[in-house]
Amino acid sequence: MQIGDALGGGWDLYKRFWKHFLPIAFVVYVGVAAIVLVLTLIAGWVGALIGVLVSIAGVFFLQGALVVAVNDVRDGKADLSLGDTLGRVWPRAGTVVGAGILAALGIFVGFVLLIVPGLFLLTIWSLIIPAVVLENRGVSESFGRSRELVRGYGWTVFGVIIVTTLLVAVSSAILNAVLSSLDDALAGFISDVVSGTIFVPFAAATYTVMYFLLRDLKEPAAEPAQVEGAAFAE
Repeated sequence: MQIGDALGGGWDLYKRFWKHFLPIAFVVYVGVAAIVLVLTLIAGWVGALIGVLVSIAGVFFLQGALVVAVNDVRDGKADLSLGDTLGRVWPRAGTVVGAGILAALGIFVGFVLLIVPGLFLLTIWSLIIPAVVLENRGVSESFGRSRELVRGYGWTVFGVIIVTTLLVAVSSAILNAVLSSLDDALAGFISDVVSGTIFVPFAAATYTVMYFLLRDLKEPAAEPAQVEGAAFAE
């Protein structure tokens, strides 16, 4: 697998199905923003603190929903509605959020300690969300599964992470510059929603394509993953 294989596959799906991906991201971002606003108005700084946790959970939930959406369109058509997509990931939301938060904490500590450990963990744990959503893995299992898939292709996966991160960062910076004349709070809210809605689906599509590429390389006889409702039963 080459870096261009994952990026090209992610971009191809994004171009073909952006009308399907973007509403999913928009609904989740707006829903999370509304919850955070209500919490802040009702409980002040305590509500704002809880809102931060809700926002973090929302990010990982969105990643899970987009993994479901990408898996759905791999056959060339979108079979699941927006509600179906969110409904498929909801029973696994606790596992998705738990695995995502643990990974984020571990990566953060790695960066604080010496940067390199953070980059290493960021690479080997990059596929935990697909492992949870598409393979019904538990929190601890998802870390091992991601490491197993990445092993032997670490530099390629790291390259995909760097390129997608730079693309999202540059695009977000351009958007922030366009909105610079607005009030800071309003500009920040619009920027978060718009950039998340437009750019996060591309990153999610790329990572999910990378998951399938690596899985097929490691396990060529594996059946194509299709997320069924029964797969979410605990």
